[in-house]
Amino acid sequence: MSSDWPMAWFSALPSPHRGFPMVDRRRARHRHGDPANRQGPASLRAVVRLARGLIPIIALIGAAAATAQTQTWPTRSLRIVVTLSPGSTSDIVARVIADPLSRALGQPVVVENRPGAGGKVAGEHVARAAPDGYTLLGASISSHGINPTLYKDPGYDALRDFTPVTALASSPNALIVSPAVPATNLREFITWLRAQPPGSVNFSSGGEGTSMHLAAEMFNSMVGVRAVHVPFKGSPEAITAVMKNDVAFMFPNAPNAIPAGKGGKVRLIASTAASRPSWMADVPTIAESGLPGFEVTAWFGLVGPAGMPPAVTERLSVETRKALALPSVREAFTNQGFDVMGGSPQDFARFMAAEIDKWAKVVKASGARVE
Repeated sequence: MSSDWPMAWFSALPSPHRGFPMVDRRRARHRHGDPANRQGPASLRAVVRLARGLIPIIALIGAAAATAQTQTWPTRSLRIVVTLSPGSTSDIVARVIADPLSRALGQPVVVENRPGAGGKVAGEHVARAAPDGYTLLGASISSHGINPTLYKDPGYDALRDFTPVTALASSPNALIVSPAVPATNLREFITWLRAQPPGSVNFSSGGEGTSMHLAAEMFNSMVGVRAVHVPFKGSPEAITAVMKNDVAFMFPNAPNAIPAGKGGKVRLIASTAASRPSWMADVPTIAESGLPGFEVTAWFGLVGPAGMPPAVTERLSVETRKALALPSVREAFTNQGFDVMGGSPQDFARFMAAEIDKWAKVVKASGARVE
């Protein structure tokens, strides 16, 4: 072996000393504008310019795709999820609007009942659904007016987790009493109620957080009595409890109260309207009967999950409002004790925000709370 092999082996190593001058020379050429290195930055600038030019094109393609999707929507059936059981007022409203809306959209509109917790169960379900316009909630005074304050954890944010579509209809509640209660008008009922031991009288409702529940709590507070709440999954079951004298009284929505009163199975005492509706002109209001300022109006509308495409929301809103304007639909609502509402998504959003503020005060004043 040659005696100089260590030096040869060392010379072959990638010495840092040998690498530094090369790096410095490259940096120097770059700093002084070596033509060989200008091509890189120039190419980069060209790529950036190209990308900037493509951005609006990509946006246009995306908008065109969204428009095309909206124009073909809907391609399958829609669901309106209802907060109460079949036969309840929210169910009636959804079924009245479902048929004309189905004809307008060219797809079936199915009503699905998910009762429980005054709308909490149905509200949570729709809030978590895909925001594609195929799953809607029959929102109400309960789910989007009362629950946000009544429940410690409603399970959703009534404004942030939904897309407003339009308001549908409204109706007052009515005070009905069991035939076993010795009262034919409001004054007699209040006198009888005050004479009972505190906590000995029960009242029913279609669920915690419903207008039926809060109307009774507000009534108890104004009259100065303590009655016990017995919630059911819907109005029909709760009204049956009044008929059987399982409970003494209830504040169902007028469309459910009127048939029960006419049938003589319960006594219809008064309505919670601010003034007598034309379709309930023979029934006095609670305000005129001795409790001035007492007024409760239940309302119903359509919302979808948050994030629905604006074009889908607008089409849904427009078609629903067209349906509400049909003479046959208006007649169906009036005959069953409703007033037609309507309005844009923005109008409905403002209305719901105001209702939440209004009922927050009532809930706090009544002391009602659901954990």
